[in-house]
Amino acid sequence: MTVPVVLGKPQPKQKEFMMATARYVAFGGARGGGKSWSVREKAKRLALKWEGIKILIIRKTYTDLRDNHILPLRAELPSELAPYKETDKAFCFRNGSRIKCSYFANDSDALQYQGQEYDVIFLEEATQFSELVFHVLKACLRGANDFPKRMYLTCNPDGIGFLWVKRLFVSRDYLPGENPDDFMFIQSLVDDNEILMRKNPDYVKQLDSLPEGMKERWRYGSWDVAEGQYFAEFRREIHTCEPFIIPKEWRRYISIDYGLDMLAAYWIAVDNSMNCYVYKELCQSDLPISAAAEAINGMRTADENIYCVLAPPDLWNRSQETGKSKALLFQEAGLTLTKSNNDREAGWLAIKELLRQDLEGNSRLHIFKTCTRLIKNLPELLRDPKRPTDTMNEPHDITHSPDALRYFAIYWVSPENNQIIKRVKYRADVLEDYFNATEEERQIIIKKYGGPPEI
Repeated sequence: MTVPVVLGKPQPKQKEFMMATARYVAFGGARGGGKSWSVREKAKRLALKWEGIKILIIRKTYTDLRDNHILPLRAELPSELAPYKETDKAFCFRNGSRIKCSYFANDSDALQYQGQEYDVIFLEEATQFSELVFHVLKACLRGANDFPKRMYLTCNPDGIGFLWVKRLFVSRDYLPGENPDDFMFIQSLVDDNEILMRKNPDYVKQLDSLPEGMKERWRYGSWDVAEGQYFAEFRREIHTCEPFIIPKEWRRYISIDYGLDMLAAYWIAVDNSMNCYVYKELCQSDLPISAAAEAINGMRTADENIYCVLAPPDLWNRSQETGKSKALLFQEAGLTLTKSNNDREAGWLAIKELLRQDLEGNSRLHIFKTCTRLIKNLPELLRDPKRPTDTMNEPHDITHSPDALRYFAIYWVSPENNQIIKRVKYRADVLEDYFNATEEERQIIIKKYGGPPEI
């Protein structure tokens, strides 16, 4: 007996999703992109084409699972072809294929799937789940048949899983053992959903009327604007720029955050209009102090007159074992540090001040596009719900680069440190002495001649 099945016609982005062959495919990035329809359509086509294939569709809540998948699939699939079994929440096809629908209210619900095998898994609204759920489901992609195992994820830039989804599919920042070829992201906006635009044109107006941060995420699919984001004002198109040759007369700084887990160092130049340009980045782990100093000095060029190297005050704490501070060890290794301020809230506010746009839309902070880690991590910092004026310390690996920038920002905006407005013209011999001096010697020269010097 032949049972007719009506299949839908995918729109261009939906077709791209259905044709994707990567092991992990993420689809969406904004509201109204036709994600749930694409999941149902892809699942139906796979089940009809491949005999005995096992498919799993997951949502966060049963209500979403029922409304977006179970009820529509029951209407779209003839019961003679794929009867629905309520006890299993599964559609069992006559050719042996099976679409099981499930929901995970919390991480522990995913653990019940350990040891199970599926050929294809659809994780709907993936950013509503933790990375643990993703790893558990990855282990379920196995079986003895020849069908290539795949996971399809739909997502919006929101929720507890924002960072891991962004890392894998948007930033493409992979850890050892992760193959970049396994991951593919297909952006789909409401404008790509021609049917929705035609049938419900007011939906776009609803998205356009949302608060700014929410509109950036839901309307335009921006992964730089997270819910609870501390630096919601950060915009790549405003705060990043193409690299250029820094003029010699601009004052230059290096600002570092040091730990054995990560050295984050940034070179920052300030122009005559007080605009700050982050132009060089060094991020490396497992460096003892001598190696960290060597790495920083190794990236300094011969014509690069660094005014000072800023670092957090804790580096001046003396070790009980050696009696020496990390700052002293850096100096012995050839890198003299200048103590900045470790006031977290004031430091974050100083960065906000540099990020702030004036009436013409210009900002005082610009980051070279080659400083990829800072550009990635700065907008990922989330607000601490217990201390709204501070950021969260987790995930810890994203905090190093913003911390290094913070030590510069609080130094620069503090009136007692930002003395560039009081510059004095030095004689050539005094200027030479100044540039060859240690930070302590420079302070003596400034007290004697005034300054800092014009450069």
